[in-house]
Amino acid sequence: MSSTPERTRQPRAVYAVAFASVIAFMGIGLVDPILKPIGEQLHASPSQVSLLFTSYMLVTGVAMLVTGVVSSRFGAKRTLLAGLAVIVVFAALAGMSGTVAQIVGFRAGWGLGNALFIATALATIVGAASGGVARAIILYEAALGIGIATGPLVGGVLGGISWRGPFFGVSVLMAIAFVAILVLLPEGPKPTHHTSISAPFRALRHRGLLVVSLTALLYNFGFFTLLAYTPFPLDMGTYAIGFIFCGWGILLAVSSVFLAPRLQRRYGTLPVMYAAIGLFATDLAVMALYADSKPVLIAGTVLAGLFLGVNNTLITEAVMISAPVERSTASAAYSFVRFAGGAAAPYLAGKLGEHSTALPFWLGAALTAAAVGVLFAGRSALAHIDEHEPAPHSVDEARAVTVGD
Repeated sequence: MSSTPERTRQPRAVYAVAFASVIAFMGIGLVDPILKPIGEQLHASPSQVSLLFTSYMLVTGVAMLVTGVVSSRFGAKRTLLAGLAVIVVFAALAGMSGTVAQIVGFRAGWGLGNALFIATALATIVGAASGGVARAIILYEAALGIGIATGPLVGGVLGGISWRGPFFGVSVLMAIAFVAILVLLPEGPKPTHHTSISAPFRALRHRGLLVVSLTALLYNFGFFTLLAYTPFPLDMGTYAIGFIFCGWGILLAVSSVFLAPRLQRRYGTLPVMYAAIGLFATDLAVMALYADSKPVLIAGTVLAGLFLGVNNTLITEAVMISAPVERSTASAAYSFVRFAGGAAAPYLAGKLGEHSTALPFWLGAALTAAAVGVLFAGRSALAHIDEHEPAPHSVDEARAVTVGD
């Protein structure tokens, strides 16, 4: 269904939100290089430090349930601004913390802002971009990839000064994104349709959306094992970790924007997803087998970006067209399952890693492989996703997206 993206001019709203998304996703990678220094300086175990990811993901997932309620009452622009403002405040508070428990708590508040921003940003870009759903998601994934790729570099530089630096860096960058949205994003039409808090749960009654969400939940165990746990067995400095995860982010960005559409066009969505998730599971298994080898862990981490980039683009597109519901509602339901359900992954990986370096990677590989099984078992509910580009949902377009150049 997808094709190589044409170089078409996009509305100003798309560029404003994409720019803010780049900065928002930098926040993920900024923290990665400082996980080990935080543990050392604040006398915390890997499982305790990994709670920075767990609290963030859990609150993000649960808060996804109310993003539609908020945006359908206050509009996309105000919801985006509210999310960014919350991140600015809680990232700064995390930088001023004196204990791991305080950082974990402030990361939870950060997750609330992240939920308000991410769900609304995706719906805004999908509705406002020229060229349909596929091209819009490629733009969104490009922003994600650029943010994730550059985040570790900035985090490594700031983390080399102090572990507090990346938190303050996120706060400043989010403030810049806030100004960009405030100035560049026009006010959209006043929402005329109010979404209920039960809408995401009703959306999950559609088997296609449920299958995609459960698939993401399982492979997220592997994803966040890689992200939250790998810096500990690597046991390297902030600059080195920053460069390693930058390489991972670059491959993720390149594969999501350029490789995923080509593979999808040639082989179809589901076969490519089977392959991408299966190869990621294999990658984690190899890292488990050679968990004491830093070169293998480095190569496995960087290579994982290739598989994750392809799958992220295709699974996000599948979410948007897997059920006959508003796109923002589908996004909220999907994100609730994958984030809230996968919140245990970082803590569990850190806990297992205190007993065996390889165990977290084995668990991540097993659950990621199970994701292939779930996707294959539910393939009949997703058979339609390569047939055609669905018509826009008029209600969703009116309330979740802005208009004009």
